[in-house]
Amino acid sequence: MVPGEVLFTVDLRHPEAATLDMMEQIFLREVDTVCRPLGLEVKLAKIWDQPPVRFDDACVDAVRQAAKDAGYSVRDMVSGAGHDSAYVARVAPTAMIFVPCRGGISHNEAEFTSQEQCARGAQVLLQAVLAYDRMLAEKKM
Repeated sequence: MVPGEVLFTVDLRHPEAATLDMMEQIFLREVDTVCRPLGLEVKLAKIWDQPPVRFDDACVDAVRQAAKDAGYSVRDMVSGAGHDSAYVARVAPTAMIFVPCRGGISHNEAEFTSQEQCARGAQVLLQAVLAYDRMLAEKKM
């Protein structure tokens, strides 16, 4: 069966704006390259654009150190999702803490994080906030 119409979304993510722009240009060029010879009509609509957000280095360091001090594994992650913190970062120093989800499934109705993992994330948050506060207090002295 050959469909008469196909609708899909493309979500391009990268931490560097220049690379993200390049990825978009390549995508647009390739859509044309693939569809034009087949005589396919293409309608593209950009419905959302979120520039990459760089979080505050001191906040990220505080989170990283708090996790290490608690004996938890640490991995820096890049997230292109529309988290509230992307907006908060525009007006205040910001970082994010990710806790493991069962099966690695996130942003999905099947997402599950145990109470123990949530408690570990809360502990990292508490220790990171305290460390960040101490760092600010030392700078004022």
